[in-house]
Amino acid sequence: MTGTRLRSPFLGLLPLPERQAIAQALRTETVGGLVLLGAAVLALIWANSPWHAAYAAVRDFRFGIPALGLDLSVGHWTADGLLAVFFLVAGIELKRELVVGELRTPATAALPVIAAVCGMAVPAALYLATVTAGGGSSAGWAVPMATDIAFALAVLAVLSTHLPAALRAFLLTLAVVDDLGAILIIAVFFTSDLNLWALAGAVAGLVLFYLLQRLRVRGWWWYVPLGVAIWVLMYNGGVHATVAGVAMGLILRTTRDKDEDVSPAARVAHLVHPFSAGIVAPLFALFAAGVSISGSALASVFTSFEPLGVVIGLVAGKTVGIFAGTYLAARFTRAQLNPDLVWADVLGLSVLAGIGFTVALLMGGLAFPDGRSGEPVKAAVLTASLIAAVLAAALLRRRNAVYRRLYEAENIDADHDGIPAIYQHDSMADTQSSAARGDGNHS
Repeated sequence: MTGTRLRSPFLGLLPLPERQAIAQALRTETVGGLVLLGAAVLALIWANSPWHAAYAAVRDFRFGIPALGLDLSVGHWTADGLLAVFFLVAGIELKRELVVGELRTPATAALPVIAAVCGMAVPAALYLATVTAGGGSSAGWAVPMATDIAFALAVLAVLSTHLPAALRAFLLTLAVVDDLGAILIIAVFFTSDLNLWALAGAVAGLVLFYLLQRLRVRGWWWYVPLGVAIWVLMYNGGVHATVAGVAMGLILRTTRDKDEDVSPAARVAHLVHPFSAGIVAPLFALFAAGVSISGSALASVFTSFEPLGVVIGLVAGKTVGIFAGTYLAARFTRAQLNPDLVWADVLGLSVLAGIGFTVALLMGGLAFPDGRSGEPVKAAVLTASLIAAVLAAALLRRRNAVYRRLYEAENIDADHDGIPAIYQHDSMADTQSSAARGDGNHS
């Protein structure tokens, strides 16, 4: 056996605690994704109805505290304010993945990280190639890089697809790494007019936040005012305020003490995640997705090079990048594809990852702050997401019977103890795996 490498199953059966955590996260994301989908449809209808002037008036209505530099429009409050809560949850999910999830060890992290990085690099490269060929602006290179996990799961919910837990976990991990990439891009490339004193205050606030966590200080009355102060300082410092949410999410402790039922991060996620998925993201979509869908506007998506680059990046770039990255990682690392699944399943997920909604719209607004330039890019994000959803639906529906068998095999609980039988008996696991593949009919 000298020289033989042990290979771990890629998209195989997850450990039970990891599966339960993934299931809880995806349950909220799926419901939130359906609300997000409804908000996007409402925005499109409202913005293209006889009452479109009222839509613009509400979106552009300004309020706030001018003395703190916070006299913002409703649209900006949702993008710069509410989305900080969205990214707080993203930071918590990233921290959980780094501490107890798929990213905790290099061996398990290699494949999803490589797939996600390729899934960000290829779309950006295709966008730049498209605009370079047509003489367009390179400012939107980051727009097609992000995957919207909530919207993707909403599509799966509409399809009633019984995706196995490992496939959903892979999609979630991809989105978490995508979010990290988006956060770094926002922090590095979309900063302007830095106010070093305000940034120093934000950093000091984060240090105090960290010390409170280390000293096991409890009570929301400590953290909520401090979090708001950090957000205000970060916004006035010239760094996009959503970075404050991510930073606090990464600082929150994910391991629980002996006298704690759950960790602080898990407790905050449990409280905030429904608000983020059910209110924050839909409100952002309501005021970000209201673009004109007239014939000329839709034509500009395919005739102007910036929006065309976004469509090509999301639909083709995400598919090629994630699939190629996954294949190369499986080919040259110790991971191997679960024998119950085929590469068509990875292709379906790669296409599904082309749904880039919330973060892509945010990136579009940052890259093209001028409304006239930004509207076609927003329309391109919506168009590309629709194309990716339709293509992914066609691919995944063909395999839905296989997914249903795997899903049922994973969830058999014969003794009703709350633990699926597949986690209790190796022989049962073998039987269910064989049944899921349909091997029982072959001699």
